[in-house]
Amino acid sequence: MFRYLQGSTPVVLARAGFLIAIIALIDWRVDLNIAFGFLYLFPILLVGTVLARWQILLAALLCTFLSDVFDPFPFTLAVALPQDILVFTSLAGTGLFAYEITRSRRLEMENLRRVEVEMTARREAEEQLEFLIDSSPAAILTTGADSLILRANAAAHRLLGAPDGELVGRSIRRYIPALGRVPFTGETPQAFRTEMQCRGERENGAVFPANVFFSTYNTAIGPRLAALVVDASEELREREESSLEQLMAGSRILVGAVSHEIRNVCGAIAVIYENLVRSGVLTGTKDFEALGSLVETLNKIASLELKQSASDSEIGGIDLQETLDDLKIVLEPYCQEADIAVHWDIPGDLPAVWADRHSLLQVLLNLTKNSERALEGAGVKRIDIVVREGTGVVSIRVTDSGPGIGSVDKLFQPFQKGADSTGLGLYLSRAFVRSFRGDLRHDPAAPGCSFVIDLAIAGSHETDYERTGKHGTYPAAVAR
Repeated sequence: MFRYLQGSTPVVLARAGFLIAIIALIDWRVDLNIAFGFLYLFPILLVGTVLARWQILLAALLCTFLSDVFDPFPFTLAVALPQDILVFTSLAGTGLFAYEITRSRRLEMENLRRVEVEMTARREAEEQLEFLIDSSPAAILTTGADSLILRANAAAHRLLGAPDGELVGRSIRRYIPALGRVPFTGETPQAFRTEMQCRGERENGAVFPANVFFSTYNTAIGPRLAALVVDASEELREREESSLEQLMAGSRILVGAVSHEIRNVCGAIAVIYENLVRSGVLTGTKDFEALGSLVETLNKIASLELKQSASDSEIGGIDLQETLDDLKIVLEPYCQEADIAVHWDIPGDLPAVWADRHSLLQVLLNLTKNSERALEGAGVKRIDIVVREGTGVVSIRVTDSGPGIGSVDKLFQPFQKGADSTGLGLYLSRAFVRSFRGDLRHDPAAPGCSFVIDLAIAGSHETDYERTGKHGTYPAAVAR
């Protein structure tokens, strides 16, 4: 019956009109003392499924009028008026009832379709999430309040060295003890969404450094912890190897500086020794001859050539923008704490330059750290970092608003009096820059204190010439 009542509005109205016409014709032509007005309930049911409330009332009024016109009984106001009211009320009530039933069913069907769509979307999202978790190269774990593992993907089994499917039900404290000490939402008023670095242990007892990203949350069946674990062993090895390479490179330059200074002192001692030999005053004295041997040996040690560790192939074209982005990450938090304004003027399209990325970053950090110390008592605290491209070179200018440098004659010389620590910062910085065929210079004409790093553009003719014909060792750079 409900399927018969359904359909498009024109079809349903055509059916209702046809029924009304048939009923009116029967009521008019059949000469019996029977009122057929009750049959109008069926077309009213039809119109109640497609028309609005006021339209249903008009249809009920029309059917009441037709029922009264073709009524076989004599018309009397006392009888006809209550009868018409009863018929109209019945028809209107039937139509409105059909309207509400149809409306409720349509809403129910719409809600059902919406629920089905949501269930389908949720099922697809769950399948995608399931695939993402299972295929993720990072270990993903979920635990309950008792620290037992509820779910672990294939990468988690590989990372922790457990057979497939056997991590579920085991305690996370066995593998990552730090996660077992994380308080859940029920134990603390706040949820955790953070990361930590800790130690993990594999099934065979091997220990590894781990980067853990985790969060705590509540579910209907209790608190949960979700963690993403990454093995940081390779990162640790690369960091330590890089640190060792930087240490060795810096040590060679430092030894070169010490050798240079010792060589100067030995030269002065040798001159005095030769003068004493010519005077003949101490000739034949064993202590004097031993002193000569010591001076000669020390001079030979100071004259040893220290070969450059980094081959020319290791010093290549680098993306200067990435290096400056790393400088921003390191520099800006410190400057914010010290109330120093940092202004960057960097073009959007910079060419690749010949440099070692880590060494260049160390030089930039040394210059900016010097500026931070110089600005401690300054009224205006500002550091400007400007990059400009010239003919065959890219220049990085680091300028601060400090008091500047009083004496620049021995600015890049090591072991200066009054300098912080050994006074090797600027000396080593220039040696680093010159080790990859650049230069570091001071610009006395600029206000405040300004240093400029000149880097050759990768692929330029001058750079190729320098790379094949100049400065093959660190001492050559030191001597400049």
